Amino acid sequence: MLVLTWKISLRRSVLKQQLVSNASNIMEPVIRINPGASKWDIRQRVWDYIEDKNLANFPRPVHNRIPNFKGANQACDKLAELQEFRSSQTVKVNPDRPQLQARFVTLEAQKTLLVPTPRLRSGLFNKITPQPGANKEQLRVCSSSQGVKDFSVPVDLDAKVKVDLVVVGSVAVSETGCRIGKGEGFADMEWAMMASMGAVDESTVVVTIVHDCQVLDVPEELMGNHDLTVDYILTPTRVIKTECKLPKPQGIIWSKLDAEKLEKIPILKKLRALEEQAGKDVTLGTASHAAEPGLQANQPKRQPRRRPRRNSQQDTEGEAGQESRREKKGEGEQRARQQPARVRKESRGSGRGDEEGDAGRLAKGRSRRAVREQGPEEGGGEAASQRKLPQSLTTVYLGGIPAGLRVSELKAALRERKAAPLRLTWQGAQHRAFLDYSDPQVADQALEALQGLCLNDHSLQAELAKSQRGQKRPGQRQKPSVAAATSKASPPDTKSDTAQEAEQ
Repeated sequence: MLVLTWKISLRRSVLKQQLVSNASNIMEPVIRINPGASKWDIRQRVWDYIEDKNLANFPRPVHNRIPNFKGANQACDKLAELQEFRSSQTVKVNPDRPQLQARFVTLEAQKTLLVPTPRLRSGLFNKITPQPGANKEQLRVCSSSQGVKDFSVPVDLDAKVKVDLVVVGSVAVSETGCRIGKGEGFADMEWAMMASMGAVDESTVVVTIVHDCQVLDVPEELMGNHDLTVDYILTPTRVIKTECKLPKPQGIIWSKLDAEKLEKIPILKKLRALEEQAGKDVTLGTASHAAEPGLQANQPKRQPRRRPRRNSQQDTEGEAGQESRREKKGEGEQRARQQPARVRKESRGSGRGDEEGDAGRLAKGRSRRAVREQGPEEGGGEAASQRKLPQSLTTVYLGGIPAGLRVSELKAALRERKAAPLRLTWQGAQHRAFLDYSDPQVADQALEALQGLCLNDHSLQAELAKSQRGQKRPGQRQKPSVAAATSKASPPDTKSDTAQEAEQ
């Protein structure tokens, strides 16, 4: 009996040491901050370090983002260890990708999950409502950005909501609870709006989930009265209780906002009208006061990706080529009409080229989404869309694709590993994809490059497709192994071989 009591006491002691950071648990920050550094200097140091050390998953680069760090799932799983989480009923989690597992953990624990509207464009909250009896896979879908759109109902400002725990992302955070976001102030505004509607107060627990390198010495003098502080820090290796002494914001500080901000976030207008009716001071500040120092002058803005434009000479040549092709097509149709019916019938069934031509005409009306699902090296150029595939293709099977992964993310990972295929057949609902390469040697190189591929903390399985494992005759055209799977019933997100060949 004494031995059992001693073991229980020892176990409790170990758990307590894992949960609470104390003097013996403090680690030296790996990123050093120079004296006098601004918030923007600290962000740049963290973003540069994560990129240099390759510590992040897609999307990359991490600059101007909440970094989707490697090991995010392990850090999010520690949320369930917190007593404050276990005793909570309603949890608000930010919509960023590194906190996806935190949203899943919340739904799996059968708690009410609130997710802010991205960039607060169309409201404050979305309440995630999974289907009754949803399994783990369905809960993972509900946790994704698409699930937030498909399985949620909006929560308005006048709703009576009590939030017990808040999870936010960070770019940098100190062990004393000082937090720095990506610089746009959305987490601070979300908290302030929740405070204005009575959903949170000083006792509401705030948790941030970051990589270990993002825990560093943030000077307290950088914190303003509008900045949100945190009570717990979860990393892949630690759980830190900050014992933060700084107060949390009590509501919106209107003098730090300007009219332009209200135009971008319509819900602020509604909140301002409500507080003005209540007799509060809602005087707005100027743009220089509303923006954080350094953001306007020093912040490198993310540039949208643009397709390269052809010059006027190329445009002229392209138009001339199209006109020439139309003339040849007209001559061919005229010759076909002059042939006897029997000859025309034989020519229609004589070869695969006509079938591909018919499929090509059919494929012209397909959606832009289907075009986007072509291989990473295709799409975007007229020459690429007209390029013919080799007579022999080698297909690689890629399995274990996690739920919620986008085809664009997979393409980016393939390009990064220099394993971009000639054609990609996406079957996300079945957690797989098929990659077509020009010959076995290229496929072998791609297989070698894809070994150990990990996306969203899920290891993917790369191997030759079943159709490639047997001996093929020289010159025989190899069809992707997806053909067998799609012969009876093709899933909605799978394209047929004929249509794909025609698109190429």
